[in-house]
Amino acid sequence: MELQNYEKKREKIVKAFNELKTSNPAALKNRIKFSWSNWMFGLEKLEDSLIRLKNAGIDYIELHGNHYGNDLGYNAKETKKLLNKYNISVSGVCGMFSPECDLSSNVPRHRQAAIDYLKREIEFTAEVGGEYLLVVPAAVGRPEAYDDTEFERSVETIQKVADLFIKYNVKAAIEPIRSAETSLIHTVADAKRYIKEVNSAGIRHINGDTYHMQSEEDHIGEAILDAGEMLVNLHIADSNRCALGSGSLDIDCIIMALYLLDYQNGNRFVTAEPLGPGGDPYPAMNGRPDKEKLDQLVNESVKYFRKREEILCG
Repeated sequence: MELQNYEKKREKIVKAFNELKTSNPAALKNRIKFSWSNWMFGLEKLEDSLIRLKNAGIDYIELHGNHYGNDLGYNAKETKKLLNKYNISVSGVCGMFSPECDLSSNVPRHRQAAIDYLKREIEFTAEVGGEYLLVVPAAVGRPEAYDDTEFERSVETIQKVADLFIKYNVKAAIEPIRSAETSLIHTVADAKRYIKEVNSAGIRHINGDTYHMQSEEDHIGEAILDAGEMLVNLHIADSNRCALGSGSLDIDCIIMALYLLDYQNGNRFVTAEPLGPGGDPYPAMNGRPDKEKLDQLVNESVKYFRKREEILCG
C-alpha cells in the first residue's frame, strides 16, 4: 500500500536519522537539553516551581517574562540565588506580547510599551544567564489585523532594540504563532522572512512551537529542519496541548529531526509548554495553580520524552 504524503516525509527523516546513527554513533551520545516554561504555573512561588522541576530531573527553566513594569517581575539577584540553590539554569525567557504591548500596533504608545518591555527583559535575561528571549512580532490574542502595514511597523519597532540583543549577548527568538491567535508570522518561513527584513545580527533566531506547527506547517519535522541553525528553542506539548504521550504527536519524528540538526550539542533547548486544550490559555498566567496536577504534568512529560529519546538514540 502506498504511503500517505506525511508518511513519505517522515520516512525521509527516519532514513537520514538511521544513516547518522550508523555512520556516526558518537553524534548521538549527548542528550537534548530539556527545559520547562513556568508561566503556566501562574502565581506559584518561583522556589516551588524550581523544586518541582528538580524533583522531576529537569535542569533548565524558561522563565516567565513578567517585567510588565519597573516594579513588576522577578528580581534578578533573588532569582539567581534560588537558581543556584537548586542547581537549575535558565534556558531563556518567554516574552509576553498582548495588544497593549504590541510591536505591530497602530497605537504608538502600545509599540512604545513593547520597546520598554523588551529593554527590561533583555537586561533581565542576560543577568540570569538566559540564552534567548522569545519575541512575538504581533500581539497574541489578536488574530485580526489592524491593517496591511503591521509587518512593516513590527520590523521598524524591533529594529529599535536590535542592538541591545547584541550588547547583552541574548538571542532574539522569533516565534511563529498559529493564525487563530495572532495576525503575523505563522510559520518558520514567515519567521525567516521577518528576520531577513529586520536585517540585524541581534535578530537571527527562531523559537518553534509544535502546537502552532500542527496548524500552520505542512510537516513539523520538515519545518524543524527548515529552521536549521536558527532554531534555538522548541516549545513542545502533545497534540491536545497536554502532557507528552497523552495525544497523537509524532514525538519520535521531532526528536530525530532535532538530532539531525545536531541540536543536542550547544545551547539549544526543548521546552515543555503543555498549556491544556482551549483557545485561551493565558488566564492561567495569573491564576492559582493546582500543584498536584502540575506535578503529574511535569513528571509524565519529561519521562515520556526521555523514554522516546533513549529508544531512538540509546
